[in-house]
Amino acid sequence: MDDDVLTTLKILIIGESGVGKSSLLLRFTDDTFDPELADTAGQERFRTLTPSYYRGAQGVILVYDVTKRDTFTRLENWLNELETYCTRNDLVKMLVGNKIDKEENRVVDRNEGLKFARKHSMLFIEASAKTRDGVQCAFEELVEKILQTPGLWESNAQPRGVQLGDQEQRGAGGCGGYCSVL
Repeated sequence: MDDDVLTTLKILIIGESGVGKSSLLLRFTDDTFDPELADTAGQERFRTLTPSYYRGAQGVILVYDVTKRDTFTRLENWLNELETYCTRNDLVKMLVGNKIDKEENRVVDRNEGLKFARKHSMLFIEASAKTRDGVQCAFEELVEKILQTPGLWESNAQPRGVQLGDQEQRGAGGCGGYCSVL
């Protein structure tokens, strides 16, 4: 495989308002964190975009806030929406418990997240967009799983690949012990 050839993957980030979806994405793409970031994607006026948002996705990151129980209990609703609108059965799903930097306010135990992920055949990781813990690992593990799923990303016209970065760097603790790949 030619390491210089890139492909585009469609990855969704879904979950309740305020769980840190945008913060996780910004931390991964720009290595920045903005505590004042406004949340708009979950607002009701954007609901008409839902079907096109889900169409053709190859992966999804389902996010909850470890300090807010309701964001965890509503995960089933998000999975139902995913099932309703997603056009692929082999979509790779990852559950991310965000905001682990607020350990003193934690109300959702790590084992609860792991149990939910196993029940729904999802990858699982806990992360903090604020401190970077687990963020890079979450995206990289999801992409790796997508690439390992036959027919999910390949083009019939030509073989393609995604360059994830220096493998040696990742092996040197890129995941920081947070990865729990099922």
